[in-house]
Amino acid sequence: MNVHDHNRDAWNAESESGTSEWCQPVDAATIAAARSGDWSIILTPNKAVPRDWFGDIAGARVLCLASAGGQQAPILAAAGAEVTSVDLSPAQLTKDAEVAAREGLALTTVEADMTDFADAVGGGYDLIFHATSNVFASQLAPVWRDCAAVLKRGGRLLSGFMNPDFFLFDHDDVDAGGPLIARYKLPFRAVRDLPTELHEARIRNREALEYSHSLQDQIGGQIEAGFSIEGFYEDRWSTEATPLDPFMPTSFATLARKTR
Repeated sequence: MNVHDHNRDAWNAESESGTSEWCQPVDAATIAAARSGDWSIILTPNKAVPRDWFGDIAGARVLCLASAGGQQAPILAAAGAEVTSVDLSPAQLTKDAEVAAREGLALTTVEADMTDFADAVGGGYDLIFHATSNVFASQLAPVWRDCAAVLKRGGRLLSGFMNPDFFLFDHDDVDAGGPLIARYKLPFRAVRDLPTELHEARIRNREALEYSHSLQDQIGGQIEAGFSIEGFYEDRWSTEATPLDPFMPTSFATLARKTR
């Protein structure tokens, strides 16, 4: 099967359902506050990104990568950035465009895969905002390669990603009250590792298929692509989202700068 096509369909379904927290467009009050300088956005489930990670956002060319849904991109546009939103899901991109039209924001949307977007967006960007989404990419090297290709030298890459250890567990079983027992060898690949009946059910129910990535691929991969890591933090989710939350951070975020 073509996982790219399946995940695009899965995210279209999630966006169109209107139930996911990652698919809820921001309201007019949030945009008004951002215009006056009062704003924050997240790379991971809860913790706001430090404002100094962004540098001077006014007039900056910003690319929001795989972060559509009517949330971060419109806020950054309202804060004064020139924003391009790139996403695999046209339904998610539509939400960015709808907020922009509603609020009179200049915001460009581009449908493209995070592993192959450089040719579609050109270059000269000051900042890439890449919220936790690379669990839907089978390989990370192409993501970091294209990020480096479109950023200016000295440009910033803000990226959120899942703790690799999260994927040791069978979350269907854990969420149903089962024990916290390591089930999967890392790196996890849903198309390879899920039991056949569960894999087929996810395809049938239009649920996205995920991949885990090692810290070497997440952080070392950015360094190999020409970035230096200048900031890092951990974040947790909630006990409602996962019973693992009390035991470990479920996600991380990095600030990287293009050095070559």
